[in-house]
Amino acid sequence: MKCPNDDADLAPAERDRLRVEACPKCEGLWLTPQDLNALEDERFHLGDQNKGTLVFHPEASTRACPQCSRPMQSFEYRDYDLALEFCPAGHGFWLDAAEDQRVLALMRREALREKWSHKAEAAWGAHLRFWSARGFFDKLKAIGDLPADGT
Repeated sequence: MKCPNDDADLAPAERDRLRVEACPKCEGLWLTPQDLNALEDERFHLGDQNKGTLVFHPEASTRACPQCSRPMQSFEYRDYDLALEFCPAGHGFWLDAAEDQRVLALMRREALREKWSHKAEAAWGAHLRFWSARGFFDKLKAIGDLPADGT
């Protein structure tokens, strides 16, 4: 397979604990859909359904798919400020040098946001249970039944 940047031969490499095809000149990476999913899972362990939509705002690219040579499409990765490219035939994704590290950082941030969200939801649920406890409302009602002088 040829690099879509500089036409160099892609070579097997290990990056981020994955076996991928990499360009020795520009250090870009060719990831299969399974590779990209595995890369994301390095930092985001809450399931694929919580990752959100992968491709936002696809548009034509000047680069060709290393596997089928058809034009790829550029897109906003999960609606973050990160433009990646993919083969519309489903062969894979092209990441320029160090974009794998950006994907990892974004997934780490998203995992933390999910964790904080779950903690906030649990705290809110505990708060609602406290306020809706029958004993609490009985106490409020009893306070309302006090004579005007408070005795």
